[in-house]
Amino acid sequence: MKELLLIKKTKVFALNSNPELAKIIAREAGFELSEIELIRFSDGEIGLNISESVRGFDVFVIQSTSNPTNEHLMELLIFADAVKRASAKSLTVIMPYYGYSRQDRKAKSRQPITAKLVADLLQVAKIDRILSIDLHAAQIQGFFNIPIDNFPAAPLLANYFLKRKKLENIVVVSPDHGGATRARQFAKLLDAPLAIIDKRRPEPNKAEVMSIIGEVEGKVAILIDDIIDTAGTLCAGASALIEKGATEVYAAATHAIFSGNAIKNIENSPIKDVIVTDTIKLREDAIKSKKISQVSIGSLLGKSILHIIEDLPISQLFAEIETLEVLEKE
Repeated sequence: MKELLLIKKTKVFALNSNPELAKIIAREAGFELSEIELIRFSDGEIGLNISESVRGFDVFVIQSTSNPTNEHLMELLIFADAVKRASAKSLTVIMPYYGYSRQDRKAKSRQPITAKLVADLLQVAKIDRILSIDLHAAQIQGFFNIPIDNFPAAPLLANYFLKRKKLENIVVVSPDHGGATRARQFAKLLDAPLAIIDKRRPEPNKAEVMSIIGEVEGKVAILIDDIIDTAGTLCAGASALIEKGATEVYAAATHAIFSGNAIKNIENSPIKDVIVTDTIKLREDAIKSKKISQVSIGSLLGKSILHIIEDLPISQLFAEIETLEVLEKE
């Protein structure tokens, strides 16, 4: 492998969204993070300087477009422009969380499809390839004319329950109809039955539970979703499950946005533990919360860099997860 790395010149960079995850990815891939100077001008404009030559190199950059979404997106676009102008051979973006992914269609007549707009911006910036984790809508891959790999975090999250929790009499619960496919795959990994919460959303970030489809009485329920934002849907679902006779409720999700009163909502809910990945850097109150546990996707993304360098398939890394890196709290 070392001989191959000498033949194929590679550099790995990290922008500001999640430095801790970037270090894990680089460590697993066997690279030191290359130096970059990010600048904020007095009027808010972003500038940067790449401190070393990238001419002829295959460049990887790690950046989730999470909160502040627009700042992190602009950082990425500006970096891409700098790399291409510096004659890099290729640019692969490792974007664990794809911002604006929930705006993937027109729900009303005069709404934008912002996920497609972001895809256009990334392509205009001449990015060659994107790796992402659990896109909110799989059809976002069709917005691109470049390779975009969308990997599931479900095997990693399921592995946590199998190795750490070892629960019995489980039922996996989807918080809505839209997440039924994801929940079904998760239930298969845990060899558990499936239930679905029927809800309606009168306005953004507000949900009302109507009914529960499936048997939850006397069972340990695991709510599974791709994103936790305000946690309103999650907490309402957990309360409904307890009312329907579930003995305990756990939750698992890929992207821990945790905006607004999310942590307070979780703390005041009947949920025993919320397991998330590190695609998004956790807020301080989330780190301190005893109800939040985190597993890292970094090892798998690091290995994916090596597979790309070696021209090997990377899907198998996410299909069969053997390692589990739990981020312990201090």
